[in-house]
Amino acid sequence: MSDRFLVTGGSRLVGEVSVGGAKNSVLKLMAATLLAEGTTTITNCPDILDVPLMAEVLRGLGCEVELEDSTVRITTPGEPKHHADFDAVKQFRASVCVLGPLVARCHRAVVALPGGDAIGSRPLDMHQNGLRQLGAHTEIEHGCVVAEAHELHGAEIRLEFPSVGATENILMASVLADGVTTIVNAAREPDIVDLCTMLVEMGADVRGAGTSTLTVRGVPRLHPTTHRVIGDRIVAATWGIAASMTRGDVTVTGVDPDHLRLVLDKLSAAGATVTTELDGFRVVQESRPRAVNFATLPYPGFPTDLQPMAIGLAAVAAGTSMITENVFEARFRFVEEMIRLGADARTDGHHAVVRGIAQLSSAPVWSSDIRAGAGLVLAGLCADGVTEVHDVFHIDRGYPLFVEKLQQLGGGIERVVGGAAGSAD
Repeated sequence: MSDRFLVTGGSRLVGEVSVGGAKNSVLKLMAATLLAEGTTTITNCPDILDVPLMAEVLRGLGCEVELEDSTVRITTPGEPKHHADFDAVKQFRASVCVLGPLVARCHRAVVALPGGDAIGSRPLDMHQNGLRQLGAHTEIEHGCVVAEAHELHGAEIRLEFPSVGATENILMASVLADGVTTIVNAAREPDIVDLCTMLVEMGADVRGAGTSTLTVRGVPRLHPTTHRVIGDRIVAATWGIAASMTRGDVTVTGVDPDHLRLVLDKLSAAGATVTTELDGFRVVQESRPRAVNFATLPYPGFPTDLQPMAIGLAAVAAGTSMITENVFEARFRFVEEMIRLGADARTDGHHAVVRGIAQLSSAPVWSSDIRAGAGLVLAGLCADGVTEVHDVFHIDRGYPLFVEKLQQLGGGIERVVGGAAGSAD
């Protein structure tokens, strides 16, 4: 039996919680180490399941990987292997980010189509089209993306959508290409900026990080570096929304609040008092939150990763909220589980209408992805009785010490390990 969480409702979250490195950044930084021979050190790595999974992918490509506390040291050989097989990549989506570095470094890449969260289709068309414009030949063969290039050359690449994954793969391939590459309509997420920063530290010539146009002048080679991962804005925002839902008082440290400006504005609109510092923020919610509308969009819009938490907030707010999902069509699968908890929610295409109620009711629920799992736990904190959250391995992939940190804030939660209950302290 897989682990599950028992969540007891009724607690007001109070206290301070720290945030580690960003999941959506560290895995791409680990992939980028393939671009340079030698040992690169990445610090402030989150203690999540996906980091050792990515380490296994890199080991399969010939790298030596050492994991120690919050530090990862990756030694890349002079000639990495080019085949990331299915067993290595099947468990998580981010494994596809080795495609760009392998094409740039080895001139050939064979990467099995990855697995990951069940949140909708995420085709690799833009990844492949970008690599083709850089001079690679790509196709899908036997369940793998196969890319080959005698040499890569600069190009102007216009993305039809600011895809984070496509931006990252094209960016990492272009840093060793001959000439200048321009990526138009590039993703602007802080994780992209973090990757650009590390690539520049490795000797790449990348300009425009944080804007919709990236300009890359290819260089002959890169060198190893030491880099610190940015704080995880999604984890930080989860704790902030949890404070609002439970009418709590939570201070979050270890993250740049500028990365969450819109999210914090939404919490203010819900009636919370929000204050920011250089390294974090505080959310105080004295009364029942007010209904707020949300629409997910690429950064700097409201993150799709926080949509389940937004629905959780709407479910206990005073009034009716409209949530619009513009990024991943299957995220609303989570709403069925919220309805088990008594939420008054209806979905229609890309929209969900949620009429808030004063208190949810406990029930057994199942996580379908990382963020849905976290959203269900937050909803359980606002329900009567004990809510059982199943398939919590998803949550472990994205939230370091999730149970411990909730307990630290006064949340009623414990992990049941393989069928026997026990505190996670």
